[in-house]
Amino acid sequence: MTTHWNYPDPALQDELRKIANAIVAPGKGILAADESVSTMGKRLTDIGVENTEENRRKYRQLLFTTCPTIGDYISGVILFHETLYQKADDGTPFPELLKQRGIIPGIKVDTGVVPLFGSNDEVTTQGLDDLAKRCAQYKKDGCHFAKWRCVLKINEHTPSLQALEENANVLARYASICQANRIVPIVEPEVLPDGAHDLERAQKVTETVLAFVYKALADHNVFLEGTLLKPNMVTGGQSHPVKFSPEDVARATVTALQRTVPAAVPGITFLSGGQSEEEASVNLNAINQYSGKKPWALTFSYGRALQASVLRAWGGKDEQFKDGQDELLKRAKANSEASLGKYAAGTIQGKAGDAGLFVKNHAY
Repeated sequence: MTTHWNYPDPALQDELRKIANAIVAPGKGILAADESVSTMGKRLTDIGVENTEENRRKYRQLLFTTCPTIGDYISGVILFHETLYQKADDGTPFPELLKQRGIIPGIKVDTGVVPLFGSNDEVTTQGLDDLAKRCAQYKKDGCHFAKWRCVLKINEHTPSLQALEENANVLARYASICQANRIVPIVEPEVLPDGAHDLERAQKVTETVLAFVYKALADHNVFLEGTLLKPNMVTGGQSHPVKFSPEDVARATVTALQRTVPAAVPGITFLSGGQSEEEASVNLNAINQYSGKKPWALTFSYGRALQASVLRAWGGKDEQFKDGQDELLKRAKANSEASLGKYAAGTIQGKAGDAGLFVKNHAY
């Protein structure tokens, strides 16, 4: 195996590093607003709103026209392709609205999960074929980071070696293509919470998945200082009879990360993985309060756990726009505090309360 390869040129390294560090600045995290048309349809149907392009636009406008102080808590927003090219009522492009609030626009670039042939009901993620071309265009259109989600499942016989290797290599190839186009890749290997497994099993699988991912990133010469990781927190399976405490989750999560994630990675932006809004905040807070070596920023990249109360408060009614925006501000502030280890459980109440947000075999 040759050991001769080139690091990115210094200017590209500096650009990628600057973007990554800005996203995980202290007290800030990511709003994942990259739901596909079908997934957004489910969210709208839940509140009695028809899934039309105009209603999707109005809802995203609600999010992106929230009081500029939202930029104190949210550093980046992951957009869906449709949303990137939509505008507010006054004609302002959505990316411009975000920039006015000091928020960096990002983009979901995978094209969805597909079955992994010959596996035990496992999956891989598609979208590599024209990724370089799309990334070049997205960069021109104002996006500075991207997200790609791969999915691993826990059961008696999974994840398999086939799924571990395939998904790690797909993530590494994606990351390499993004960086070549001056885009920071968020690497998302999600271990689903579906199942009856305990916390120890979840921790071991998470460690194994991350070990495969960082080996692949090294093999593909990915510049780690210009990447971010978006993993699951280590929680027991949804069907496990024991409810593990935030302290248990924090210990298992931080230990798994310590064993697998290089210190060169600037930050870890957790997905909420079907936790309720409050659970996602409380567990993130416990992770940041956990003692031990944590060389990375530990913050959030939440979708459902930032939007459940927003949707309920808005209810599709123009006169309730501000109600929805107030909910977003409250939850963003809660997670900002949690990313600093300063959130007091129960101090910020949302319209969704402590309602569970778990969706079996969740897809975007």
